[in-house]
Amino acid sequence: MTASLIAACLWVLACTVTAMLPMRLQIPLGLVLLLSALLLLIWIGAEHGVWAAVLAVLAVLSLFRRPLGYLTRRALGR
Repeated sequence: MTASLIAACLWVLACTVTAMLPMRLQIPLGLVLLLSALLLLIWIGAEHGVWAAVLAVLAVLSLFRRPLGYLTRRALGR
């Protein structure tokens, strides 16, 4: 297993631990994880190609579906 996939597994574990924290702690840590996901996706794409990056994007979207939906609604003014 490559370093990028190991980092992705550790990122998922960090997301799981963050989800167990109280909401006041989830927000700042969740933002850090969301921003670090972008770097992780680029790294996975560089090492494994586009299809692996697409699968990783789907995984990130499934983990952050509610916050991303909220940010999308807020950006659209709803």
